[in-house]
Amino acid sequence: MTATIARSHLPLSRPVHVPPSVRRGAWQLEAGQAITLQAAGQSVLKVRQGRVWVTCNATSTWGSEDLVLGPGESLKVAAGQRLVMEPWDCYGATYTWDAV
Repeated sequence: MTATIARSHLPLSRPVHVPPSVRRGAWQLEAGQAITLQAAGQSVLKVRQGRVWVTCNATSTWGSEDLVLGPGESLKVAAGQRLVMEPWDCYGATYTWDAV
């Protein structure tokens, strides 16, 4: 799977501890970072730890929307769809991005 990624870095106020069982096979998004992902094929974004604020780009059938996802919640992303996400709070978040 291919994703387009853009990151912005801001200093962390404190280190974030993510247990190894959560990190395994996942990506970490630190507080103050934002990332843009574009699905090469149908994909699913799943939050493993923390909460993320996700803005999905508008499609031909659906307007742009903002969502907040918490641990265990997921979002199906259509092929070609782009989204921007960032941690909801100052603790960061851990997520997976997989093909469906």
